[in-house]
Order: sequence, then C-alpha cells, then structure tokens
Amino acid sequence: MMDITCIFMSILMIVADGFIVHGPAGPLVAPLGSSVVLLCYVDELLLMEDLEVEWRRTDSETLVHLYQDGESRPESRQQDYHDRAHFFTDQIQHGNFSLRLDNLTAEDEGRYTCRVYSQQDSGETVVQIKHERLLVSGSDRSVSAYDGEDVTLNCSVDSHIKPEHIEEVSWIRTDGDILVLLYQNNETLSEAADEQYRDRVEFFTAEIPKGNFSLRLKSVRTEDKGVYMCLVFAGGLSANATAELEQMGESTNKTNIKLCLFPLNLNEQPCWQWQFLLAPPTVQII
Repeated sequence: MMDITCIFMSILMIVADGFIVHGPAGPLVAPLGSSVVLLCYVDELLLMEDLEVEWRRTDSETLVHLYQDGESRPESRQQDYHDRAHFFTDQIQHGNFSLRLDNLTAEDEGRYTCRVYSQQDSGETVVQIKHERLLVSGSDRSVSAYDGEDVTLNCSVDSHIKPEHIEEVSWIRTDGDILVLLYQNNETLSEAADEQYRDRVEFFTAEIPKGNFSLRLKSVRTEDKGVYMCLVFAGGLSANATAELEQMGESTNKTNIKLCLFPLNLNEQPCWQWQFLLAPPTVQII
C-alpha cells in the first residue's frame, strides 16, 4: 500500500511542477495535396481528468480541432478543416497532442497554436506550415561572349529542395527547342545533348549538391547566340529560369608581330606578320 501511495505522490509532483509543450524545430514544408503532421507533445505524464487540447490558427484564432472531456470534438472544427484535421487519439494519454492535416491547400499556409490545459497548468507551442514551392533563379543580365570563349549560364534551385528529390534538370535553347544538356536520375546525360553542343557543355558537378545547375558552354560560336532555359522538375513541381547569350563577334584581344628581312637588294623588303587571336598564329606576307 505504501508503494502505491509513493507512486501516486510522485505523479502529482510532476504535474504540479508544470510542463513544457514541445513542437517542431522549424517550419513544416510540404507540397499541396499532401498530409502533414503538426507536432505537439509533452514529456511529463498529465492527468487525463479535465485535460483539454485545442489547435487554432494563430493569426485568426480559428478553431482547427479540439480535444475535450476525454474525446475528440470534430463538430467544433471550423468548416474548412472538416474531415481534414485529426488527432492521434490513442496517443493523447501518452502526451502526444499532434495534429494530422490532410489534403494541404494554399490557404493552410501559416502559423498554428497548440494549447494544452490541465488541472494544474497550461502551455502552448506554435507550428508553421509552408507549402512547398520550387524556386529556380538565373541571371538578371544577358551574358556576352566572343568567339572561342567559355561562358557560364546561371541556374540555381532553392536550397530547401534536396538534390535527391530533383527528378530532372534540362537546359534548352528556346528558339528551336534544342536540348543542350540533361540531368536525370542523379546523373548527367551528356549523350542526350544535341550534336552541336555535345562535348562543349557541362555542369559544375561539385556544385550540384548545393542546388547549382549552372551550365558551362565552351568555345562559344556565333550560332550559340540566343535564349536558354533551365527547366527543373522536383516532387511533382516544375519551375524554370532563362539566360540570354549575346555574341560579340571576334575577340579584340589580338597581338600582331611584324618581321621584316632586309636582303642585299634594298628595293625588296619582304615582311611577315603574325596575328594572335586566341588561337595558333597565322602568318601573312605583306
């Protein structure tokens, strides 16, 4: 009998000391149409008598779901959450007051407050929902290049998307719907590139884990001028960014070397001129 009394007194002491309501460490990011679990729990053992748990929208105080008098109260929910918000009722006695929200909509984005009331104390935690967006960014300005130069066309995927969740990245010439380079199933498929770009394009492989899918185009040609699109598919979402390549003509970085030889016949002065244009020198007799 003494042992039972001691145990009961210990439980009362834990409850009397108060409790802390825990939630997730950061925002919950999920795609539209999916289900998401809003964490809310306590580590202490709470008495079920007079226990009440309510989930509300923090911004509007709209009631999302209510646990009261030992049972879930679905009739108290706001209509927007009817049949979409659910407690894990068998876990409530263990201190788990998490809420499952099904069929996520754009309107569900925002902050939710989980409030827990017991006989001795109360506490709350706030959970934020963000619906998943696929953001792809490129360059704000066109890229200029001379014949023979290498250029980089920028394409970056939002860092919250894990690389393994990216299903496909393709670089396309928009004027002719020409495939320039393809990344699919976690590998670069160079052989899928159009023949005119094959062996001249590549990703920065070491940067892919950071979401960097910028394209390096080597030995730029006049016909490379145009608009390029970086198209990304991930988790049922798609987004794109564009980059424009402007061709500037021949490089002005030339070096001329002129060599004249003076033979015995002073009336003849044959000269040779070398011109360097980012390529092996050419010889011109003048």
